Amino acid sequence: MLINHDTRFALDGVVDLLNTAPDQDVPEGLPDLSALREFVRRNSISGVDRLCEADLLAVREVREDFLRIIAAPDDRTAAGLVNALVARAGTTPQLTDHDGYDWHVHYFAPDSGVADHLAADGGMALGFLLVGGERERLRRCGAPDCRRAFIDLSRNRSRRYCSSRTCGNRLHVAAYRARRRESAENAGTGEGAKP
Repeated sequence: MLINHDTRFALDGVVDLLNTAPDQDVPEGLPDLSALREFVRRNSISGVDRLCEADLLAVREVREDFLRIIAAPDDRTAAGLVNALVARAGTTPQLTDHDGYDWHVHYFAPDSGVADHLAADGGMALGFLLVGGERERLRRCGAPDCRRAFIDLSRNRSRRYCSSRTCGNRLHVAAYRARRRESAENAGTGEGAKP
């Protein structure tokens, strides 16, 4: 599937927002306005001048919507959730060229708050994945102690970890050490030795 720059940019924002969700051992990633400002800066969200507590609560609600979409048991359920999300956001597609970017589409109304911005652009990006039969590309890390979301853009959809450098490498090293330990134990007991 060819994912254009705008869709990829929106999906990266969805993933970043998903990864702020609190989990068993992970604290709230958007605890206050300062964290929301950093999120907006990190994701280069345009048109957001001022933020207030209502924005923080609204962005957390959009995050919950995204969580429900990726956890949906099937495409029909996911499509219904995406449709409801973008409808609530007041999706208003517009062509724009700003901040050095060529022409692209914004799906949010120009005066939208940050939550509607995320819901419209992120919801449409998730919709494009679904329409392309690629919803499973948005997934959770396969490491047992990591639940981070990521987009698998590998050609054959084979990526299993949020990061091959951290989670993937850590699990490969652990498996290697376990094999070496088992081999050493077998050598010490004489198991596996040829007569």
